[in-house]
Amino acid sequence: MSNNSRPCKNCNKRTLTQDEDSGNLVCKSCGILQDFDNYDPQIGGISGAGGTYVRHGSAGSGSVYNYKESKIYHAEKLIEDLMLQLELSDKSSDVKRTVFQITEGEYGQGRWFEVCIGACAYVLMRKDSKHLSIVKVAEVVKCDIFELGRMVYRVVDFLDTKLPEFDIVNSFEHYIKEAPIFSGVEEDIKGRMLKQGVFLVQCLVKWYVTTGRRPLPVVAAVLVFVAQLNQVDVTIEDVAEELQVVVGTCKLRYKELLERLVKVARGLPWGEDVTVKNIMKHAPFVIQYMELKSMSKNSDKRKSFKDVGVDLDYMIDDFLSNENVVDIKSDSQYFQMDPSLSIESPNRFQISQECLAMIYTKIKNQVSVLESANSRYSKERETKSTYDWWQGESEMSKKLLVKQILEKDVGLSTTPPSFDRGCSANERRKAKIKAAKCRIHKTMYPSDAGSIDKIEQCPVEHVNGGKKRRRKMKVDVDWEDFIIETLLLHQVEEEEIEKGYYKTLLDLHVFNH
Repeated sequence: MSNNSRPCKNCNKRTLTQDEDSGNLVCKSCGILQDFDNYDPQIGGISGAGGTYVRHGSAGSGSVYNYKESKIYHAEKLIEDLMLQLELSDKSSDVKRTVFQITEGEYGQGRWFEVCIGACAYVLMRKDSKHLSIVKVAEVVKCDIFELGRMVYRVVDFLDTKLPEFDIVNSFEHYIKEAPIFSGVEEDIKGRMLKQGVFLVQCLVKWYVTTGRRPLPVVAAVLVFVAQLNQVDVTIEDVAEELQVVVGTCKLRYKELLERLVKVARGLPWGEDVTVKNIMKHAPFVIQYMELKSMSKNSDKRKSFKDVGVDLDYMIDDFLSNENVVDIKSDSQYFQMDPSLSIESPNRFQISQECLAMIYTKIKNQVSVLESANSRYSKERETKSTYDWWQGESEMSKKLLVKQILEKDVGLSTTPPSFDRGCSANERRKAKIKAAKCRIHKTMYPSDAGSIDKIEQCPVEHVNGGKKRRRKMKVDVDWEDFIIETLLLHQVEEEEIEKGYYKTLLDLHVFNH
């Protein structure tokens, strides 16, 4: 089209000319720039000419990666960052291979992908029998442990593998060596704490304290106990914060540990005097007794006192402590003469002055020796460490298999705590059923003269707030008593009621009619 073929949009004169620099048409008369004069449409498909600012098929301006390559790059970079936060940089390549296998090379984006990375790292560490806290992984990937646990289950199911059991001994060794709260402890003391802790952890495994429980609170309880045993100043709150577990649960496990040590102490001659409050004072004797029991063979039913190997020096030092110092001056009462005794002629005892002086000097020397001995033993006991009694020769101080642990004798054979609570609850429900039958009988047969005597013979133990109170039927009933009465009136078997599945029984026998 000629430059003079169209008029100017402003003056309608045909005096348009093309600017050499921009290529646009400009009117010579009024100088107005004409619109859409140099418009060049881009015609083509995806493989056509590229745009001015956006390149077709690329990840963005200045990038040579396509979408998939860019997603893989950012995914691998995220894996490396998370492994760096978990202090597992050497495991980055293994985690990448696992994620690639799970996602079939597609990787992913978003929060679920971070949880998947954390689950893969946890599974790989568990398969290698290395320590990695699931709480720490959940904190790094910013999710709760239950969500992470579900992802771990999905990863294990996809890989068709089986994780080994949680190694509680390995976890204890990790924290005793790596925890910052024990960084200032001397190496010899830390080594002694390690052996004592492994011994106690495996004893708790034998006593079923770890069965069905989270293992880290048990580790925290043992860490606090061996620290106090070796005069290391730590609190259970500090240990719980380091292990990232609930303080209340740690205190419960610590209490269970003390209660079982008290039961073991019953085998000692003074065991009846040992309680939860003073168990730390008797702990050296109790653990020494447990160590000797674990070293004895099953065929050795009786051992002589010499074979027991009790540390008499430690017992004597404990007796000669400041609390038990012998008051030698008070023994002078035995040398005083009873005034009720009459001596006609005290001069008839022919004892020379030289003999009296010699006897006096001898007694004085003996008293001074005893006084110095008391002082010396008192000072030595203050500087004497409480761990001199520990031998560490038992196999229980080393990591054993569960089968080997159960075969050892440590002075106590017990049942799982959950089983004990179940038996206690079963007995409580039996007593409630008996009391409910008495109340029903009294209501249905009020004229029965013998019912009053029968009711008086039906005591029940009500457990309120953890305290057992044995009372007659005059006590107030609770919701459980009403449910038991309802089930009995609907002819439900007592054996079914004793199991305690009240909701199921009510649905089957009461609300189903």
